[in-house]
Amino acid sequence: MNTKQTDNIPQEAFDWYDEYAHGIIDRRTFMKKLGGLTALGFSMSVLTSALLPNYLLAEQVSFNDEGIKATYEEFDSPEGYGKGRGYLVVPKNLDEKLPVVLVVHENRGLNPYIKDVARRLAKAGFIAFAPDALFPLGGYPGNDDEGRAMQKTMDRAKIQNDFVAAAQFLKSHPNSNGNLGAVGFCFGGYIVNYLAAVDSNLINAGVPFYGTPASQNLRKNIKAPLMIQLGELDKRVNATWPEYEEDLKANNVEYTMHMYKNANHGFHNDSTGRYDKANAELAWQRTIEFFNKKLS
Repeated sequence: MNTKQTDNIPQEAFDWYDEYAHGIIDRRTFMKKLGGLTALGFSMSVLTSALLPNYLLAEQVSFNDEGIKATYEEFDSPEGYGKGRGYLVVPKNLDEKLPVVLVVHENRGLNPYIKDVARRLAKAGFIAFAPDALFPLGGYPGNDDEGRAMQKTMDRAKIQNDFVAAAQFLKSHPNSNGNLGAVGFCFGGYIVNYLAAVDSNLINAGVPFYGTPASQNLRKNIKAPLMIQLGELDKRVNATWPEYEEDLKANNVEYTMHMYKNANHGFHNDSTGRYDKANAELAWQRTIEFFNKKLS
């Protein structure tokens, strides 16, 4: 990892956090497992501060940056929860047609990290829209634990349909050049794979970060070029890659897969100890270059 605080923490602690973040173990079990590391000389305060999100660290582009304009926009989703809402960020003084990019959050709603990703895209010259799957329940509650619990209660098919509706809404933006990209992280990576598979003509390029593939019966529909971003230490998601790659090859899909050495699941998220600065910056550079090539 990238800081002295995380350098010596055993890999199993990051694996336990991944299990906790994805509902495989509950918070009590996660904290109990961390407690076992105190015998190795780690304090609980060091462990929790290193592993749990700190969104003060995630702002790379300020919400009041003079080069962008951010608003919240609602959209219709008749096959989902009826109405959706997202964070729309555009370059200021927008007077031309630009590529549009849908930004899809993890399994806990539209948190500050994902909003910052949308702002980064706007600074790079894209129109970015980051929907909040939790909008039907009042929106992201301000912390990831509650957000994760809320999203777990929702109907997955309706959430998927909400993101399809969001993609259609964004693609029809008055300043869209008609080319839609999608980037997502964790659950959002799955949604990017799903959007590529559920409708061959919906997205024009997809970048799923450590996301599982869409169900196998849908994969034959994929036509959009994909850039798959995976962390070497992410055993859970990586286990799904060989079969997914076989299907992409069988269907002649244009794809690139990057495996980032010594990177955990969530390595792009700069609010947690899993953040890997060098790999995150390289992956983001590749993402922007890919979208510039495929969406211009």
